[in-house]
Amino acid sequence: MPLFHLLLIAIIQGLTEFLPISSSAHLILLPSLTGLEDQGQVIDVAVHIGTLFAVVLYFRRDVWLAASGVPRLLTGRIDTVGTKLAFLLAIGTIPVVLFGLMLKLTGLDDAMRSIAVIGWAMLGFGLVLYWSDQRGATHKTTEGWNLRDALVMGLWQALALIPGTSRSGATITGARALGYGREDAARLSMLMSIPTIIASGVLLGGEVVATADISAAKDGAIAAVFAFFAALLALSLMMRLLRAISFTPYVIYRVVLGLFLLWLAYT
Repeated sequence: MPLFHLLLIAIIQGLTEFLPISSSAHLILLPSLTGLEDQGQVIDVAVHIGTLFAVVLYFRRDVWLAASGVPRLLTGRIDTVGTKLAFLLAIGTIPVVLFGLMLKLTGLDDAMRSIAVIGWAMLGFGLVLYWSDQRGATHKTTEGWNLRDALVMGLWQALALIPGTSRSGATITGARALGYGREDAARLSMLMSIPTIIASGVLLGGEVVATADISAAKDGAIAAVFAFFAALLALSLMMRLLRAISFTPYVIYRVVLGLFLLWLAYT
């Protein structure tokens, strides 16, 4: 695959994975709107691995805290901050794993990869994000994250399997509706992405290993590195900007893109 194509895919994935504008939609739209060949699952998994390393590095303290709590959690004890965080992240991941398996087994995951579906999801969930961001209270913080909130955000995350919804957008919407401030909502959303990306990689890993060759592995490694740096940049910018602005700029982008896609789909 040409280096420019790999760079384009990696930058799109890296910039859109953590911004509430749907990375999966942009990756689906790239070949549909440009005529470029579909990058395939090897590259998809590779760029997700790149973004995984980026979020782990950015939130390394929280990741270390949760990881250090896993051994104690496996003994059935949830009596430390680390074990609680690890437990809640696991709970928040269950809905998306179950929903993802259902879509894959029924073939609905491929059926939803259309411009019309992406357009409606981009528009509809963008407006819902705006509503929750403007109306949501800010009386909760990350330290007060509980079982109910983790499950609710997990259900929102499962909805993001509809192309165009945005995983980060859905979980941030859920968190804002529950009363978390913008920075706390984004932080929880990013932490929830870690086990979700890992689960997605495991789900697709067998197929990728079976179909990958040396050339594909090389392309995947290049794409992963580019995606890592793009995702790290996007994360840093978003978390800093949230101290000064709302999610409205992302909503405007979603609405404009959604209307454009619907125009393409129905004309």
